[in-house]
Amino acid sequence: MILMKKIILFLNLAIALLLIPVSNGVESPTPVSTGSALAAKALNNPTELQRLEDVEAYINNTARGADAQGSKIGTKVVGAGPGHNAFQMVCAALVLFMTLPGLAIFYGGLVRRKNVLSIVAQCFGIAGLVTIMWFVYGYSFVFADGAGPVLGNLKFAFFEGVDSNPNPNYSYWVSHNVFSMYQLMFAIITPAVLMGAVAERMKFSAAMLFVAFWMAIVYFPITHMVWGINGMMNGVWNPDAKIKAIDFAGGYVVEMSSGWSALVLCLILGKRTGYGKELMQPHSMTLCAIGAGMLWVGWYGFNAGSAVAADGIAATAFTTTTIAAAVASFVWAMAEYIVRGKPSILGFCSGAVAGLVTITPACGFVTPSGSFIIGILAGIIPFLACWKLKAFFNYDDSLDAFGVHAVGGTMGVILTGMLARNSANPNLATNLKSYVTDSLFQPLVMEQVKAMLITIALNVVGTLIIGLTLKATLGIRADEEVETIGLDLAEHGEEGYHV
Repeated sequence: MILMKKIILFLNLAIALLLIPVSNGVESPTPVSTGSALAAKALNNPTELQRLEDVEAYINNTARGADAQGSKIGTKVVGAGPGHNAFQMVCAALVLFMTLPGLAIFYGGLVRRKNVLSIVAQCFGIAGLVTIMWFVYGYSFVFADGAGPVLGNLKFAFFEGVDSNPNPNYSYWVSHNVFSMYQLMFAIITPAVLMGAVAERMKFSAAMLFVAFWMAIVYFPITHMVWGINGMMNGVWNPDAKIKAIDFAGGYVVEMSSGWSALVLCLILGKRTGYGKELMQPHSMTLCAIGAGMLWVGWYGFNAGSAVAADGIAATAFTTTTIAAAVASFVWAMAEYIVRGKPSILGFCSGAVAGLVTITPACGFVTPSGSFIIGILAGIIPFLACWKLKAFFNYDDSLDAFGVHAVGGTMGVILTGMLARNSANPNLATNLKSYVTDSLFQPLVMEQVKAMLITIALNVVGTLIIGLTLKATLGIRADEEVETIGLDLAEHGEEGYHV
């Protein structure tokens, strides 16, 4: 026993010695943004005027002189800008807050008490699974440059080259690794929203397998096409885009993708046992309301953060997001008041989420007046979809993922095409000068429709293939006995409540 301890001690000491860097008698320098610093040494030193221009570029969120293509000007402003970087890290945390705990509590309150933990488990499971995929290849497939118009390559696989220096394809002042983490949070919440349509009846193992395939087949290509630097539907930044569509914060990428796939998946699974014959009311409207509030707060990271800088466009997105969410929340509840005689808490919550969903693709492209119009429509159309459309077709979308996210998101991208204005975002004039003409039926509308059809087609076909394959091979529906007992006990061996 003593000999074994000595051997273990010796091995630990040997490993520690191997990890200590060999000293040459010179103190190691403080780590810096090596890419920018080395580049600066090879270039001419900047003049005082050029250094002042670098500071102005930071404040205005534009490229510093040394970032210009072919520039021979050095810079003393290396790496990311602290203010923009801090803003982006906070926004990334806010978007994660939308899923954990926001969506977990919001969805958890809407299901029956015997299934509340299954919602939480799915949210945590998706967060872990998607992070692994994102690190290994997902981020690279979406945001690597030099790739095709539909899907990226493996340039950034295992985060190779994803360091603290900015990636100028997406930001001059935010670290590449911070940008990658921010986009990871979008990748996490999208399939988590989708799962709302099949709550209370899908096996956990099947849910994780579905998400793994869905991310690779649907989410990564859609996101690259819309937001990748050379994506075929990135109308703002890709001058060679085949479709000149715009999506500020995820109308196509998050809302339409989660919503349309949700409809297909819930049809594949079928209705919950007892659906239409027994009451399946939310077990806690208190939790639902708290979760909705968390979603609203987190959505500022979602929308304002999509400016990828603490600049004027982020301020526009913050403002339009607030107006649309508040207006839609009030309008939805008032619509209930008119047709049912009572404005429900669920109506206020659903309206707020519908407003947030619908403004998402438009928030950084429209004026406050445009967001007010969007808020009114977001409070009416998704309400009618959840109230009448669902009853007419008799499908079991458990938590109205389709009615809110697909309907609201699809309406949102069309309204974005109609209401986008150069006065709200001057970047629209970069590659879209002839598409944004300040009229309701400007040429941009048709580009939005083209991207809308491609997004729906990819989501419907991809979800059908994945869902039907898993159903035929492994099975995706929980047994009737499991549904009766509840997924919490049957799948996770725990209960949300013990009283």
